[in-house]
Amino acid sequence: MVKGNKYRIFPTDEQKILLEKHFGCTRLVYNMALDIRNSAYRSIQKNVSCNKISRELKELKKDFPFFKEVNSQSLQTSLSNLDNSFNRFFKKQGGYPNFKSKYNKQSFACPQNTFFEEGKLSLPKFREGIRILVHRQFKGEIKNITVSKVPTGKYFVSILTDNKKALPNKKPITENTAVGIDLGIKYFITCSDGVKRDNPQYLRESLVRLKWMQRQLSRKKKGSARNKVWRYRVAKKHEQIANQRKDFLHKESYAIAKRYDTVCMETLKKTNMLKNHKLALSISDTGWGMFEQFVKYKSDWTGGNVLQLGTFEPSTIECNDCEFINRQLTLNDREWNCPNCGKHHDRDGNASNVIKRKCLINRDAVRSLEDTEVSPIPTWQHAGKRADEVSKVLNKSLLIAN
Repeated sequence: MVKGNKYRIFPTDEQKILLEKHFGCTRLVYNMALDIRNSAYRSIQKNVSCNKISRELKELKKDFPFFKEVNSQSLQTSLSNLDNSFNRFFKKQGGYPNFKSKYNKQSFACPQNTFFEEGKLSLPKFREGIRILVHRQFKGEIKNITVSKVPTGKYFVSILTDNKKALPNKKPITENTAVGIDLGIKYFITCSDGVKRDNPQYLRESLVRLKWMQRQLSRKKKGSARNKVWRYRVAKKHEQIANQRKDFLHKESYAIAKRYDTVCMETLKKTNMLKNHKLALSISDTGWGMFEQFVKYKSDWTGGNVLQLGTFEPSTIECNDCEFINRQLTLNDREWNCPNCGKHHDRDGNASNVIKRKCLINRDAVRSLEDTEVSPIPTWQHAGKRADEVSKVLNKSLLIAN
């Protein structure tokens, strides 16, 4: 069983300089490889694998001597990450890879030669060790380590370990141990057994303070000392909001995975929903996508099942008793009476029951949260609209690079 733990590290001033070199070099290799793949597709309509690009790293070190100062495995991993980004794009699990910026979150990976002893983490090029705060002991063999830096200047390390234990067998899917979950804005989740959780809305509660801080930042001259101070304060506030939301999602997802053997949820196209500017702030503040990910992997740890209803399957507008579809229902209707059978429904409660019923009936045909495996290299001649989409993104990305 593979698990990850995140800890804060406290590098010295010399180690911070070396960490910045690692961030910059891995980012440069990633951007160069992305530019090569963009140019290859633009000119000859062919895909260049990162394996071919990785063979040229030795030549790159001759042209860029500073590459020798960082761990070579981290550079190779940066190319592998680019390959994974393209694979996810071809599977329609994410957008087209973008060039990395030095102003966003920075990270690099160390897949081998890492050790932990006496409160210090030893990495390649950091043999003296970096002081680490281990607030939770991890068990198992270290498989991979990712060092990251957040906009507030804090350094963290994510340790991926394997305890050599197999995942538990999946529990049987029964109606008594299953639950339907409807994700919402007023109530974060509404379960088919009547349980509801209020949406804390951390961003909206801090919005007044955050807007004032951003106004103060906009009045400071760029590059000045006061500008840096207020940039740090705004980043710290955003970090606090993100940590509050993530803590809430972890606790709720763990409670759901522990309480129920089967979790039924609907498939939500969050990107399309965010196009509604009246609800975009509230939707982005909920963290539905992160909650789905947390429920899935925590259900795997407990042997639970996760079933997902199709995107275009009606749930909110369908009566759970007579299956009548009320297309006259609006967003303001929190309660409604079925025109066919006269049953009174709570909007969210009825939707959770519909989701559970449909997922259990079609459990053999319902897809889980994992997408099916497809070839990472598409046939561009038959890609149709997908090829047009790639071409548009390439034109935009190349303009930014130039």
